[in-house]
Amino acid sequence: MAKKRGLGRGLDALIPAGTAINARGVSEIPVSAIMRNPRQPRSKIDPAQLAELADSIREHGVIQPLIVTRSKGDKYLLIAGERRLQAAKKVGLRVVPTVVREAATNRELLELALVENIQRTDLNPLESAVAFQTLADEFDLSHDEIAQRVGKQRTTVSNRLRLLKLSKQVQQALSRGEISEGHARALLGLRRAQAQLAVLETIKKNGLNVRQTEELVRKMSGEKTSRAAAVQQSPEEKDLESRFRDSMGTKVNLKRSKEGKGTIVIHFYSDEELETLSERLLDL
Repeated sequence: MAKKRGLGRGLDALIPAGTAINARGVSEIPVSAIMRNPRQPRSKIDPAQLAELADSIREHGVIQPLIVTRSKGDKYLLIAGERRLQAAKKVGLRVVPTVVREAATNRELLELALVENIQRTDLNPLESAVAFQTLADEFDLSHDEIAQRVGKQRTTVSNRLRLLKLSKQVQQALSRGEISEGHARALLGLRRAQAQLAVLETIKKNGLNVRQTEELVRKMSGEKTSRAAAVQQSPEEKDLESRFRDSMGTKVNLKRSKEGKGTIVIHFYSDEELETLSERLLDL
């Protein structure tokens, strides 16, 4: 996270006269005075979740203050609390509790909004990928630096960013929840958009799980399956392969023959991901 700066001019310079402030530094600000953060990474809010939050606010009020920064005139720019602000409007609140920060930089606006959403209600994989890409492009942050700021592993950041290489139709299916992130990552094994689309339709039509999708992608990409790989995996081997994938943050295949010999194949999809995997393996 970016370093917090001192208030310097004091709260009086940041908050208009007449705004109520309690002992915790939380002020009551009119909802109409708070503008949406243009760098809010959440592209949409689930209506059911918003309704639940609105019911809670109607009964208990806004328990967690919003975070804002002073804008032009008597207006404030929302840094964190998009869902709370929308729910407050939904129930007709005129004022909401807020914490006013000294004017934030563009980087802070994006970072704080991203971190707030990840720590509360996860963004969908595509929304976080777009936010990560913005941090990388506009602020020249490496995958390591992004991971440190949002409290995620570097492999998680790299894998999310790879999702932006998928065809638009696949991205939309992922955003709508029609397929999981695991399905989407498997489809990255197909370069052509038409091939990705064909597998996507098969997933939805036949309810393929992630492993079945990976196998279909291997067949379509022309990857040969050896006799050793054709041996039925035991539950223990499947569990071990799954643990390898979770630990490495990428696709890992465990292949074993009847004689007990075999291979472990670790997949990578960029030079940066290869570097990360190398560092982790060589440090063991």
